[in-house]
Amino acid sequence: MTETMTKSDIIFRKATTADLAAIVTLLADDQIGQSREDPRLPLAEAYIGAFQAIDADPNQMLAVAVPAGTEEGAEVIGTLQLSFIPGIARMGVWRGQIEAVRIAVAYRSSGLGQKMFEWAISECRSRGCSLVQLTTDKGRSDAHRFYDKLGFKASHEGYKLEL
Repeated sequence: MTETMTKSDIIFRKATTADLAAIVTLLADDQIGQSREDPRLPLAEAYIGAFQAIDADPNQMLAVAVPAGTEEGAEVIGTLQLSFIPGIARMGVWRGQIEAVRIAVAYRSSGLGQKMFEWAISECRSRGCSLVQLTTDKGRSDAHRFYDKLGFKASHEGYKLEL
């Protein structure tokens, strides 16, 4: 897919269990993801438990992008997770956290990523968030350029501790 997508070409919606295998496949579809994810079927129980926890939490949303005119269980061509985080800092603002962003290889450079972020930012606004933030692996230089283009600022250094 090399042509630019329009908003009417795509539907963004909350993920269902029928989408889970496709989401894990997208997460595993790059050099970094290959070392962290296991898309083999049947899916590991950890994925199913994580999906159930996300689905049950009103401050979490696992979302997918699918071609317009398709039914549930259709080809998942993009995914991301939104977390809505209350906080005391910045006078009690809510933050929208965008994580685990993936676009299917055939749809990269089509405009889908930008449309997906426009949708996600709109979801954050509708939930009363005053700030949208994300983290990204230092090895994802293409993603860094994309986030810069969208207006995100690399204002903080992130740290992680594996347990």
